[in-house]
Formats: sequence, structure tokens, C-alpha cells
Amino acid sequence: MRSMTTQPGQAPAPARRDAEATKAAILKAVRFLLARHAHADITLKAVADRAGVSPPLILKYFGNKDALFARVMSFETDADDLLDAPLDDLGRHMVRHVLSSQRDRGTDPLLRIAFAPLHGDHGEVLRANFRTQVTGRLAARLTGPDAGLRAELAVAAVVGLGVMYGVARGPHLRGADADAVADRYGPVVQAQLTPGGPAATGSG
Repeated sequence: MRSMTTQPGQAPAPARRDAEATKAAILKAVRFLLARHAHADITLKAVADRAGVSPPLILKYFGNKDALFARVMSFETDADDLLDAPLDDLGRHMVRHVLSSQRDRGTDPLLRIAFAPLHGDHGEVLRANFRTQVTGRLAARLTGPDAGLRAELAVAAVVGLGVMYGVARGPHLRGADADAVADRYGPVVQAQLTPGGPAATGSG
């Protein structure tokens, strides 16, 4: 395939980076709009305006509105980041991940699930994806009884944290140090992941 590149070296790399950055901006715009408007009310023009691109560029990268929204309604990448820690330290990691998403990106992709009722049939797709890609995936990592319930309770705890930070905009939470919050709240999540373990029973 490299022989197809007429200009070897670094020339193609900036274009690829620009394309990836543009796609990321489009997906971020859709996530923002989905958290505030019904699926049927969101136009490609609104997405383009929010992302700072043209509607034809969205079609070039994603094909059509349905394909674009199908990408956004997946939680696979978000779950990769949320669950990227050893099980014994996962509760604290999940808390820090939600806080850093809110502070660095202004939103937490997991919170899209809170707005599923806005989106009619698409909302059920969002729910099904969330159950499979987030809570189901977490449950598969847990040992012991009631793994499914414990996974849902752990995820509920961090989604609630995201709601308090990003939707209710709790001033004490928003002003607190992320590590201090993780020290306090991480054990709450960890208690569902490894019940009876040191993180769950420690004085914290």
C-alpha cells in the first residue's frame, strides 16, 4: 500500500490528523446536541454549525445522519476508557475518569444514557448499547454473586456523580480536588466491584 503514496515521508500525516480531528469535532457536537435535544430535532446543519464544519463534510465522513448517530450511540470507546484499570483499583479510576471527562471535555459521554427518553426508538438503541457495552462488560469482569446487579450499582454511582457535576453543577463537587473526590467516592464504587475487599472495607 505504501507504494501507492506518491509523496513518501510525512506529507500524508497532517491530512490524516486533520481528518481525525474533524471527525472527533463532529462526534463531540452530536453528543452535545443529543444531551439537549430530541434526536428528531437535530439537523445535520445544527451539527455542522456546532462542529464548525459544512454539512457536506459530515456526509463525506459518515455517509448520512443515521450512520452518524449510530456511531454516537455506541459506548464502546467510552467503556474502554472507563474500565481501563485493574479490578482492585477500578472504582477510583472510574470516579477520576468521570471527573476528568467533565473538566477536560465539558461533558461525560456516559451521561448520554440519562437523555435516552428524549430520543424515541433511538433511545432504546442507546439503552441497549449501554447495557451491553458498559454494565454488561463490567459485570463480565466481576466474580462472586449478583455480578450484574453490582455492575449496575457501580455504574449508577459514577453516572450520578456525572449528573451532580455536569447537570446539577454542584458547587462543592466542582470546586473539590479530583483526587480528594476519588479518595472519598472511589470506595463507594469499589464496594460493588470487590465486596469485602480492602478498598470496600477500609476507613477511607
